Amino acid sequence: MTPRLIRLFGFLLLAAAGLAGARPSLAEDSADLILGHGVFYPVAPPGRVEGSLAVRGGRIVYLGADAGAEKLRGPQTRLIDLAGRAVTPGLIDAHSHLGGLGQALQQVDLTGAATYDEVVQRVREAAGRAPAGAWVRGRGWDQNRWPDKRFPTHEALSAAVPDHPVWLTRVDGHAALVNARAMAVLKLDASTKDPAGGRFLRDAAGRPTGVMIDNAKGEMEARLPEPSPEERQRALLLAARHCVALGLTTVTDMGIGDADYRAYDALRRAGKLPLRAAVFLGDDQALLARWFARGPETDPQARLTVRGVKMYIDGALGSRGAALIEPYNDDANNLGLLVSTGAHLEDVARRALAAGFQVAIHAIGDRGGLVALDALEKALGGPRPEARFRLEHSQVLRVEDIHRMARLGIIASMQPTHATSDMPWAGDRLGQARLAGAYAWRKVLDAGGRLALGSDFPVESADPRLGLYAAVTRQDLQGNPPGGWLPGERLTREEALRGFTLDAAWSLFLDQEVGSLAVGKRADLVVFGRDPMTLPEPAIPQAAIDYTVVDGQVVFQREQRGRGR
Repeated sequence: MTPRLIRLFGFLLLAAAGLAGARPSLAEDSADLILGHGVFYPVAPPGRVEGSLAVRGGRIVYLGADAGAEKLRGPQTRLIDLAGRAVTPGLIDAHSHLGGLGQALQQVDLTGAATYDEVVQRVREAAGRAPAGAWVRGRGWDQNRWPDKRFPTHEALSAAVPDHPVWLTRVDGHAALVNARAMAVLKLDASTKDPAGGRFLRDAAGRPTGVMIDNAKGEMEARLPEPSPEERQRALLLAARHCVALGLTTVTDMGIGDADYRAYDALRRAGKLPLRAAVFLGDDQALLARWFARGPETDPQARLTVRGVKMYIDGALGSRGAALIEPYNDDANNLGLLVSTGAHLEDVARRALAAGFQVAIHAIGDRGGLVALDALEKALGGPRPEARFRLEHSQVLRVEDIHRMARLGIIASMQPTHATSDMPWAGDRLGQARLAGAYAWRKVLDAGGRLALGSDFPVESADPRLGLYAAVTRQDLQGNPPGGWLPGERLTREEALRGFTLDAAWSLFLDQEVGSLAVGKRADLVVFGRDPMTLPEPAIPQAAIDYTVVDGQVVFQREQRGRGR
């Protein structure tokens, strides 16, 4: 080669190097993750896409035919061959209690106990493993499951566990049972007065039976030992890991305090929070004053959001604390409990709106719903869907209030498994006429309302597959009743999936980030072993979660991915 040709060749090499530096490298252009050869349910638009999805920098950059994704494949791209498996947006629980779930996972599980004797036996066994004198706590008992459906009294529990104070939360979280030792520690006796919006059940002599409802429970619960910061963080992590294994990528924590927030913030700063958490502040005057002055917290990574306030107007139907317009059908002298006032709800809602916060009000009975909606309408001053105010549970409403809620733009935050848990006895509590507005998901949608779905865990299971199944069948896991309970309120699978994804995201101000499979959105998604959108309905709860992905990172992977299991 002549000197002239050598110089020319060198010039060409330098020019090529310059051009290479002027454009992104193959690694920069390529995807971090490709899910290939699958079936994708974007939610918006509805329908399905057969092909591949690509992720770069935690966001979706492609959804379409396999060939398009292959062009984004680089040397560092992780490829997951779906082999026809189904993918949905990450599932979202619009009403839950992550901290409560973490505590419940460490307590005595009383869920499904068929008798009070079974409850006592489970607690006795746990007490035998506890340090001397330590509190023994449990959750999940439900007297409606027992042959004798009356509330229990403490005597059997006190005899079985005399040396440990025992606190057992009812399944709905609105009542608790304690033993004699706990009553002594808590200073609960015949002289203790019922607080407004609460009740200590008593025997014929006026002595507490050990059961406390709504604000009475809250008054005593405030006297329990506080968990340490490390214990709070441990509970949140335990619950979060439990949730991502079920396909949940965003959860809520309804009604937290400062110590809870600090635990979340510590995990978020340490990069240990494996999912998104939208937390709602509890109804505490000093707490709200500080946050209203500070304003909402919106994490740039959308891992932790604080922009909601949770309040209560009544109790729960199972413990007859839900506030009804007419007396309980099975308790003629009982209208339930109003645990707050409409004036208070209106005042907090006005201040929250001015400070940029949304409001969520727990309302289960029709009187509770009526008072809550009156307060919210006054605070909003008319239809304000952009405020994204919410009515939590919305379990029993007058039909006209369902239409009013839609007109005002108030979100119905409802939990499908509440209906299938309550259906054996809800008719006894309400009578047939009031069932017209009970657990009325279809009526909400037909009225033009927005439906955000969740579970209320740990009141119900955190498993969203159970919620999807309940929403489309209104049956228990044994397929009862045939055709479903109040079957006109069933949802389609597409409506149920939207309620657990995009509309749940809307209810949390996260719809621009997550909730659908769209280019530009964060890559939160779930890979199912079998397609829950096409499986026979009874098989929906068994549709295995193979992968859970948050921000393009696999946060859960099933060890054995056998198809159809």
